Amino acid sequence: MRNAKPEMRIIFIVILLLFFAFLIAPLIVLLFRSFVTEEGVGFSNYMTSLSDETLTRAIGNSIKVSSTAAVITTTLAFALAYAVNCTRIYQPLKNAVKAGILIPMLTPTITYGFAIMYTFGNQGLLTKLFDRNLFEIYGFNGLLIGYVIYTLPAAFLVIHNSFKYIDKKFIIVSKLMGDGTLRSFLNTVFRPLLGALGGAFVLSFILSFTDFGIPASVGGTYEVVATQLYQAMLGSIPDFSIGAVIAVLMLFPALVGVFLLNYLERFNFHYDKFSETELTPSKFRDSFFGTLSLVILLAMVAVFAVMFIAPFVTAFPYDLRFSWQHITDVFQSNDLVSVYGNSLLVAALTAVFGTVIAYGAALLNARTPLRGKQTVDIFSMITNTVPGMVLGLSYLLLFNESSLKGTFLIIVLCNIMHYFTTPYLMAKNALTKMNPSWETSGELLGDNWLKTVYRVILPNSVSTVIEIFSYYFINAMVTISGVIFLVSAQTTVVASKINELQHFAKFNEIFVLSVLIFLTNLLVRFVCEALQKRAAIYKK
Repeated sequence: MRNAKPEMRIIFIVILLLFFAFLIAPLIVLLFRSFVTEEGVGFSNYMTSLSDETLTRAIGNSIKVSSTAAVITTTLAFALAYAVNCTRIYQPLKNAVKAGILIPMLTPTITYGFAIMYTFGNQGLLTKLFDRNLFEIYGFNGLLIGYVIYTLPAAFLVIHNSFKYIDKKFIIVSKLMGDGTLRSFLNTVFRPLLGALGGAFVLSFILSFTDFGIPASVGGTYEVVATQLYQAMLGSIPDFSIGAVIAVLMLFPALVGVFLLNYLERFNFHYDKFSETELTPSKFRDSFFGTLSLVILLAMVAVFAVMFIAPFVTAFPYDLRFSWQHITDVFQSNDLVSVYGNSLLVAALTAVFGTVIAYGAALLNARTPLRGKQTVDIFSMITNTVPGMVLGLSYLLLFNESSLKGTFLIIVLCNIMHYFTTPYLMAKNALTKMNPSWETSGELLGDNWLKTVYRVILPNSVSTVIEIFSYYFINAMVTISGVIFLVSAQTTVVASKINELQHFAKFNEIFVLSVLIFLTNLLVRFVCEALQKRAAIYKK
């Protein structure tokens, strides 16, 4: 095996220092702070918190609504993935499902709540259409709808990707051997996907349990743990120790989820050989899943439709005459324009530096003989476990008295750490599949390791690099949980500004800013896809 080069060691040390300074150290400070009391160090903060009926009720409510949302989300995601992969529904509908399901990922979660209000509220779009309130939206119902919309894209992607490892010929063989519909489905589809279904459930639960944006808008008086943490830290009398305790308690469901995911890995399997088998048409199956997919897609789009209607009418829902006034007001407001500019700056810096760090870490792990390189995998597991609010609070506690406080840099670093896992795994998987002898060939030709990376490895993984950039940019534009404790008056971003605007009932401004974020992310996504296609053509 090749010896580790000095440049490899330098990059590895830099990455280790980054993770110790901006992941491990903040979490250690958070844990220590949770034990700090007026009398010294002890467990009294935990005893006080766990004896608080409001907090214990909030934790119970979070578990209840998150579990319910996870069950519904996993069921809907499976139905959509099955329709896309195992039916003969119209191809345009399949394409619409795969594209439309990603819409929620392009907007902040706090916007979902306001969209739900304007859709199902007393003066909502569907309320006017049906001439009555369909249900109470504040509290459990609103949270449930919001969580399902929020987690459906992630759950769908998990299950949809797992369908790629199922050979459809076994479905046909099962039918030919006389298996009934249910038996055939259980043996050839459900059983191979059991691990993915469990993973989708755990992912949906964790995302719902730790989200702050949706409870901030439609939570009402239904307490959940995320709003309890927010109130403890940004209430009239901030309590850093109790806030640290709540943050630590929020880690437990995520930790349990990680153990469950590892356990469920044993249920994942795939076939060694795949055949390009097209399933035979089934009028009932295709009609049922085609209709179901269309209903799910339209229901989700209907919730977001109001976001594109309200800003363009005079006074929704009372005066529906077309007007540019709300758009004009936002762009004439220096405050709102600067906030949008802040979001663009944070997203761009997060995408650039996040891509460099994630790709560099994956490069060291997959393409070098460095000792201890598996440490990056451990960091990846930690970042995948820690909720955004918990990470943000740990930054606040550690850097509260430093020059980083209230800067764009601390927000960018928090975003990079918060979203590190997925980009790192994308890069690692791509780099692992490449020819392992390229570096050796580069050495024989006189190139050093960095030159080989630049000339050979990077061009062959440029599509993955673009995907990582897109992932970081889009998530940095929409996140609120990770930055809610870190923004200042000068570094406010759109997602946190929306949280502020709701207190003044400025919903038109909220929807205009949300549309701006959506269109910005959509544009970035289109550009990145175009660049990926161009890179693929160039590679050929």
